Amino acid sequence: MKLIAQAAVMLALCAGWAHAQPYPSKPVRVIVPYPSGGIVDLLARAVTEKIAAGWGQPILVEGRPGADGNLGTEAVAKSAADGYTWLMTGPAILSNPTIYANLPWNPLRDFQGVGAAVWNLNVAIVPAALPVATLQEFVAYAKARPGQLNFGNPGTGSSNHLSTELFFQVAGIQLTNIGYKGQPPAIPDLINGQLQFKVVALGLAAPHVKSGRLKALAAFSPQRLKQLPDVPTISEAGYPEAGLVPWYGIYVPAGTPKDVVARINGEINKALASPEVQERIEKIGGLPGPIKTPDEIQAMVKSDYERWGKVVRAAGIKPAQ
Repeated sequence: MKLIAQAAVMLALCAGWAHAQPYPSKPVRVIVPYPSGGIVDLLARAVTEKIAAGWGQPILVEGRPGADGNLGTEAVAKSAADGYTWLMTGPAILSNPTIYANLPWNPLRDFQGVGAAVWNLNVAIVPAALPVATLQEFVAYAKARPGQLNFGNPGTGSSNHLSTELFFQVAGIQLTNIGYKGQPPAIPDLINGQLQFKVVALGLAAPHVKSGRLKALAAFSPQRLKQLPDVPTISEAGYPEAGLVPWYGIYVPAGTPKDVVARINGEINKALASPEVQERIEKIGGLPGPIKTPDEIQAMVKSDYERWGKVVRAAGIKPAQ
């Protein structure tokens, strides 16, 4: 019995010593629920590499795609709430619970936001040959051709998909949904006219717009884009109610100690304030996120969870087949 008691004391001391170690005392893993090399992956690396350089501990970005972001998201929800597993994702974490029934996770219950990393800048583009010059002209063109036009969807519940559906609802038009595995595969079909409309990430759209192969009708952004200064914002184009700009956030499991949450939040905000990180984000086609506290991020999560849920229900979005 004496040996058992001594062992118990030693275990308690070891546990206390482990807890007392300063955070972080080992590598951090960041799960991106999309393919490696994609925009979310690149944005995650832009932010976390800066943090890791100051910490002296590796931050390992791991792509875990599948089920429109649900697989990687679930993995983080089930991980230990100790600050060593993060999730970097877009609005799918807020919209998928409305699209998919009986998900084993919920953003309000199972996650704590620690960083509003990047505003996702998208551009509404059409083929160069399409006989429209403005977004309002495109809407009139679409209304005159019900059921005849196609739009490219890179993933159910993605920021591009949600921005498209919100715009269609505001404009009062319907196009046929053509699904793709990501954004790049749809670009050739848009250029050759098989698709008549697509909302595309700025970094992917800008080269094709500048080359004249595609036309940009509006930017989903709060102000005009430096890369495409002649393209009006969605509000300037006449559809301010469609101007909800998606954002990519960094999350940890709910229950992560508050001091660890505060430390991670402070490091993310410090990285976002760095000119080096801002330049990297802008080159990828994003806008560095605002400096927010964990409570402010949670308020954004709750607000956008409700707003994107309304978009999903109004559009009747169902899981991809």
